[in-house]
Amino acid sequence: MKKSNFYVVMLFTLLTIMASMVSCTDAEKSKLGGYGDTFTVKVLGPDTVITYHSTGKVISERESDGYYFTNRETGKLVEVSGNIIIEQE
Repeated sequence: MKKSNFYVVMLFTLLTIMASMVSCTDAEKSKLGGYGDTFTVKVLGPDTVITYHSTGKVISERESDGYYFTNRETGKLVEVSGNIIIEQE
């Protein structure tokens, strides 16, 4: 490949990456950058609120209405669904 073609390809790649980063909203950037952070998960029941703290990212599966994460206090996997509030700590 000629040197000039290489620079054109690199410039196009860089511009594409920059354009995709600009098009993300603040919430989308936070969601992508949330890996490794801890979260507070509140499960809202009719008369109670159960609060968990994750050791990392809280994940949702495509085919599920719930979320799963590792509980910081017990080190065990927790799966929850229903009325949930998830906040980054």
